[in-house]
Amino acid sequence: MTPPGAGAGSVPGLPAAVVVASNRAAAGVYDDTTGPLIVSWLTGLGFAVGAPAVVPDGEPVGEAIRAAVDDGARVVLTTGGTGLTPTDRTPDVTRPLLDREVPGIAEAIRAHGVAKGVPTAALSRGRAGVVGTCLVVNLPGSRGGVKDGLAVLEPMLVHAVEQVVGSDHDRPPGGSGSAG
Repeated sequence: MTPPGAGAGSVPGLPAAVVVASNRAAAGVYDDTTGPLIVSWLTGLGFAVGAPAVVPDGEPVGEAIRAAVDDGARVVLTTGGTGLTPTDRTPDVTRPLLDREVPGIAEAIRAHGVAKGVPTAALSRGRAGVVGTCLVVNLPGSRGGVKDGLAVLEPMLVHAVEQVVGSDHDRPPGGSGSAG
């Protein structure tokens, strides 16, 4: 993964939030390590982001996403709850919040993991989309899945955040600009 912010542009001070969906971490069984990883990465891009919200999977995830959007976040990255277990509900509570889906982001994250030799990456049900002026992306709950997701987001996140509000923007490095 490229060092945070390298070649990806920056968004000085735009608010962002991280939501960790983990029943066990929310109950204090163990400390989550994926949320701080995402916070550090977003900070490296210039976003203003506080500590991750660590909540049980299901409705609390949707409530945390909605609270971050209501507080003005321009990006919300979630981690966890995207798999197939009965408690994995993050995509299910994210979908009704979305005004528009951006399926290519979630598809690219899954494809990246599979291409790296992790066939189970295809089992992630993560979603991506826009709520108002905020881009929301569900990342897997493993550190490897988060790192893969951030690698996919690295060259596009700032561009996507600018597009959501219709800002003028430069073409992404090496891109043909077909998305906008």
